[in-house]
Amino acid sequence: MTPRDPAPLILTLGFDEATFARFDGERRRHFPEALNHIPAHATLFHHLPGEEERGVIETVTALARPVPRPEVAVTGLRFTGRGVAYVLESEPLAQFRGRIAKSFETSLTAQDRQGWRPHVTVQNKVRPEQARALHADLQAAFAPFRFTSPGVLLWRYLGGPWEKVARIHFGDGG
Repeated sequence: MTPRDPAPLILTLGFDEATFARFDGERRRHFPEALNHIPAHATLFHHLPGEEERGVIETVTALARPVPRPEVAVTGLRFTGRGVAYVLESEPLAQFRGRIAKSFETSLTAQDRQGWRPHVTVQNKVRPEQARALHADLQAAFAPFRFTSPGVLLWRYLGGPWEKVARIHFGDGG
């Protein structure tokens, strides 16, 4: 990255405290420690324009303000081949993400333009048999649950770790 090409911004879903503790605890237990540089998260966008940080914050804030805190359903687990993720579903969240995508459509990467499948990865980059075993264990004890998201988090990608840039609340939350 050069000074003219700042690191990209990442937008993730915010969790309430109990939901974050659950997901992050599982991530800490099951993600390879040497590779786990970031907390549990559900990515809305992987690469928003880093050179437009102020504009990204203003746009996302304006789009989040009229949105009531969305309820998110955790509906199951996904085996990813070398890891495990919790599957998320929320039509209001999908609509919110769609409005952001439209606002940044000219600068979205191919990854952010493709279909969005919201999830929280709690294990990745392990041997397939290890991932399959964890998937079976978590699946056996899984019961669907719901949480209400307070907002979104904007991060700057630093080549491994992320730096928190902003917390943006849904509705009039503060």
